[in-house]
Amino acid sequence: MITNSIYGLTFEQLAAWLLEHGHKQYRASQVWDYLYRKRVKDFSEMTEVNKDCTALLEENFVIHTLSHHVKQEASDGTVKFLFKLQDGNLIETVLMRHKYGLSVCVTTQVGCNIGCSFCASGLLTKTRDLTSGEIVEQIMNVQHHLDDAGNGEKVSHIVVMGIGEPFDNFENMVNFLQIIIDQKGLAIGSRHITVSTSGIVNKIYEFADTNIPVNLAISLHAPNNELRTKIMKINRAYPLEKLMDSINYYIEKTNRRITIEYILLKDVNDHIEEANELAALFHDKKKKVYINLIPYNPVDEHSQYQRSAQESVLAFYDTLKKNGINCKIRQEHGTDIDAACGQLRSKQIRKEKGDIVSR
Repeated sequence: MITNSIYGLTFEQLAAWLLEHGHKQYRASQVWDYLYRKRVKDFSEMTEVNKDCTALLEENFVIHTLSHHVKQEASDGTVKFLFKLQDGNLIETVLMRHKYGLSVCVTTQVGCNIGCSFCASGLLTKTRDLTSGEIVEQIMNVQHHLDDAGNGEKVSHIVVMGIGEPFDNFENMVNFLQIIIDQKGLAIGSRHITVSTSGIVNKIYEFADTNIPVNLAISLHAPNNELRTKIMKINRAYPLEKLMDSINYYIEKTNRRITIEYILLKDVNDHIEEANELAALFHDKKKKVYINLIPYNPVDEHSQYQRSAQESVLAFYDTLKKNGINCKIRQEHGTDIDAACGQLRSKQIRKEKGDIVSR
């Protein structure tokens, strides 16, 4: 039986639920503090909350819906977690260490239907959306991992860039954001949170209208319709003209900068010609756009794609800079483990089905 995660409630929802069930609203502050500040792992540890209340919570919610299935640790400190959900599905979550803090990359769906031709996440089609509680719990599991190490470290940054398309699970994703930025709880700074989308145009408009002050990243990966349609089938539904209109709306509505993500694929989208096209595409948005050039992590099932040569990456970068475009080459994490998003999950599922032999 699938049970409800207590982490799926915003503070306001929890307070309203407790009031509806005959408890004072101040109980919500106590419970919230135990969950996110004291980070208890069982309702019985909420010793300042009366037993009637904790019994009610235990009857209706659970704290743990995810279990650790596989954990990989890289030499650079990156940790990739493969969690098993209550229904047996597997998802990935990644902890990355940066100079500016500890970042967690969360998953929003079991599988992905976007079908980008180079991506490991879409090797297994979408089974279902994650609940907001399952998304929050990924962060809590990573934080508990850090707490157990006893070094006083805390998750400081969130990227919603794991398996799945966040804007295809819009409601749960927005609820998740409201929970993690709440100052009474985890209090993750909104400027430290980035949500990535492959370009579901109508949801970009809707996201702009929410006024949630987090960062938005667009997975672009090609500067023209012909090439983008070839490697990202979503471009058939939302061609660049429509995507650029939604980007313009987002910038005008929020006055925030957008990050453009661009994975460099050898002899596909890494030529000087594409660099100049990309620069031209954002020529009038130089102050509001930041381009993230991403070295490709090869995926066995997508052998037609290879990592761009270092000289091609640098030439692409130099071309953008010469055109006045703000850009950087993304620092890599976890290169000595299953680095590509979705790779560990796909490999583990195939292994458990007996399709591959563990190395």
